[in-house]
Amino acid sequence: MAGDIEVLRAGVARAIEYASSIDERAVGPTPEAVAALAAFDEPLPEVGADAVDTIDLLDRIGSPATMASTGPSFFGFVIGGVTPAALAASFLTDAWDQNAALPVASPVGAALHEVTRRWLVDLFGLEPTTDVAYVTGATMANATALAVARDTVLADLGWDAQARGLFGAPEVPVVIGAAAHSTLAKSLGLVGLGRDRVIVVPADDQGRLIADRLPDIDGPAIVCAQAGEINSGDFDPFEPIADWVEDRRGWLHVDGAFGLWALADPTRAHLVAGLRRADSLGTDGHKWLNVTYDCGIVFVRRPGLLPRTFSAAAGYLPAHDTYEAMHSTPQSSQRARQVEVWAVLRTLGRQGIAELVQRLCDVAAAMAERLAAAGFMILNDVVLNQVVLRLDDVETTQALIAEVQADGRLWCGPTSWHGEPAMRISVSSWKTTIDHGLASADAIVELGRRVRAGEP
Repeated sequence: MAGDIEVLRAGVARAIEYASSIDERAVGPTPEAVAALAAFDEPLPEVGADAVDTIDLLDRIGSPATMASTGPSFFGFVIGGVTPAALAASFLTDAWDQNAALPVASPVGAALHEVTRRWLVDLFGLEPTTDVAYVTGATMANATALAVARDTVLADLGWDAQARGLFGAPEVPVVIGAAAHSTLAKSLGLVGLGRDRVIVVPADDQGRLIADRLPDIDGPAIVCAQAGEINSGDFDPFEPIADWVEDRRGWLHVDGAFGLWALADPTRAHLVAGLRRADSLGTDGHKWLNVTYDCGIVFVRRPGLLPRTFSAAAGYLPAHDTYEAMHSTPQSSQRARQVEVWAVLRTLGRQGIAELVQRLCDVAAAMAERLAAAGFMILNDVVLNQVVLRLDDVETTQALIAEVQADGRLWCGPTSWHGEPAMRISVSSWKTTIDHGLASADAIVELGRRVRAGEP
């Protein structure tokens, strides 16, 4: 059997080879590579296999069947490509095998949590005392913030939700925009606020909540706004929404899964006006920050509210006078997500983050311009990193999407725009340059001609 270090070297070597070659292969896996995954479907071995052989099988069969989402030409699902700093930090963090739940279990995790909290708050221009917590993704970031919102609004009404639950609690209206992301509904259901009992405010043609249509209610409410509508990339009008919430002593939460990073770009100030007035915000580090998966980030403006909702005191858990992640998040044991965030923030700096946001927005705008000039219908106002398009009609557009995904030079996904199919381009990878974007746009134009001509 292989020695421990030999196994580690085998894994690292294959990972480096994958990362260094991914840009040269087709974005989507071939049908043959997907079919080859059947090799994994074997009975559980009675006797353990050699570890290096296991890693070899994983790489040989698994690597060709991946989506090349870490490359420069993947434009699906608002997925960033992991930066070298984040990937290397991930290697080291996994080797550390830290449980970042408590400072006593991971002093380095606790130290880097406070550093990244301070850096992120500074980067986004939030109040210095804002609390920050790391969770698994944007959906859980929303759920975490909404649980705090629920408990805080109910506490203001004289009800202790943590002690008494929600049975018999005062009803708290929840207000969302008609274009809110589907995962927000999941988060509302998860924390007991309900998916279907929400008050839905109409949205305009870009998915922006229409503030003039906010409901005429007197009591406190939880309002869920959006920074970065999933199709258009546009932003709700935060100033009038925040005014409405403030007048009713309610809570404003903003789902900023990818759009929150516009706060780091001074040229996007017109989009984020009033965003900093939110009581809580949620985002995802694997999107625009380009760290690995499992890195949602929650911001709560008023300090001390997270522990009221998530504290899990026990006799065997030593008390500490600094931040304790397990008492501020839904999970207890947790990986040290802040290490990768620290590595990327330190490597890019304030200017680098702003440049990354600007460049990817510029790429989206350049692609939209090139495609519009070739006769494609650009359906959204391209204000961020999202482009929604259609070619001639619904049927032709669906054929185009299939052709793009089969071609391999880039990958775009389908979406629904005002109830009808369209194709969406999401520019999110740190690797994507203007040249990559224009080359991809030219490929879409070529494939569009092929679809129109009925060529296979």
